Amino acid sequence: MKRKLIAAVGVAGMVIGLAACGGSDSKGGDTADKASGAKELTVWLTVDAQNNWPELVKAADDAIVAKHPGLTVKHEYYGWPDKNAKLDAVLATDKAPDVVEMGNSEMIGYMSTGAFSEVDPSKFDNSAAWLDALKQSVTYDGKTYGVPYYAGGRVGTWRKDLAAEVGVTAAPKSWAELTSALDKIQAAKGDKFSALYQPSPDWYGAMSFVYDNGGAIAKKDGGSWKGSLSSPESVKGLQQYKELLDKYMHADKTKDEADRPVVFGQGNSAAIFAAAWEGSTAADPKSDKVGGLKDKLENFVMPGPNGKNLPVFLGGSDLAVPSKSKAKDIAAEWINAFTGAQGQKGLIAKGNLPNNKTDLGPLKADPKTQVPATAAESSWFVPTAPGWGQVEKGKVLQTMLQDIGTGKKSVEDAAKAADAEIDKVINTK
Repeated sequence: MKRKLIAAVGVAGMVIGLAACGGSDSKGGDTADKASGAKELTVWLTVDAQNNWPELVKAADDAIVAKHPGLTVKHEYYGWPDKNAKLDAVLATDKAPDVVEMGNSEMIGYMSTGAFSEVDPSKFDNSAAWLDALKQSVTYDGKTYGVPYYAGGRVGTWRKDLAAEVGVTAAPKSWAELTSALDKIQAAKGDKFSALYQPSPDWYGAMSFVYDNGGAIAKKDGGSWKGSLSSPESVKGLQQYKELLDKYMHADKTKDEADRPVVFGQGNSAAIFAAAWEGSTAADPKSDKVGGLKDKLENFVMPGPNGKNLPVFLGGSDLAVPSKSKAKDIAAEWINAFTGAQGQKGLIAKGNLPNNKTDLGPLKADPKTQVPATAAESSWFVPTAPGWGQVEKGKVLQTMLQDIGTGKKSVEDAAKAADAEIDKVINTK
């Protein structure tokens, strides 16, 4: 699952000593690797690291080579669309890499089939404070199979100029304030305008309402998982989502969220609930058809209908050690040098949310990063079930939400149908 930077929130201006990134005390054990004479470490990362923070990769390399003279660290970089096919092919051989980057929701299928080695969380900096959703993403059956790398959350972004036109001068802090402002904007702009552009199939947004009400996509029942979208709690969240669509989303309800920044940049909406980078993308001169959109946008923590901040899906990446690695302990050391206390400073400076609550604290106190950091505190994650990948591949949630958004099915019927589809595959490895 592709993850993008949140540099738009303004942390890119922070100055961090890059040399410090290699100074973290690596907590991974190295006795076994020394005994086996490991002389090479192969690290697979996505092009995000290659293009945006190569100096942080080098700092981690330098730190590990300093501890293991003569060690050679090799890197391969891949794009998100084809990386899993390449990984699957190499895992079937004896040429497995020692460290591999995964989108956090991709971890489940590999953990459940034994493709990744178990790691000891105590050997990694700030592991006790890992963000809840990221911790879930590396945990399977109570064991840890990876290390959170960085995160990216979701925020509300709106046109403060349009809000001001209807007498609203401050970003909403409650559901009542949000809906009141959207009501006024919708009334002023007419029914061809979307006060909130929320594509129906956007399950990341929709499931926030489900989890806000205590519902879930699926829950473990004994030794197996069962779809739970038709539970009373989940249905309540889906009803709230439908009400939002009915009142404020007046564009094509069959389209997904892929072009949301484009639509927002064209001036066809007053607000979005989306990944933090999407507002910045909309305001890019290539997308901005409004004119001066950058200065007209304001981010806010999305309030929920139940009096709390709406829990958000935390996107991001994890790092794992394949079971076939021949340098597991040194691989763990490299991961900690890259993602540990000092490494996180460098990643934050590049516009990412950190992997832990300790580093999130200062960001909440900084006006430039307060919104995404605060939003990330309340999060949810997909079911860590062996067949989750098949649920995603089958677009079960998107189909349900499109049926709800277009009125093809009632919320209850769509949720029951989705549960039936989920139950067919969710326990399949």
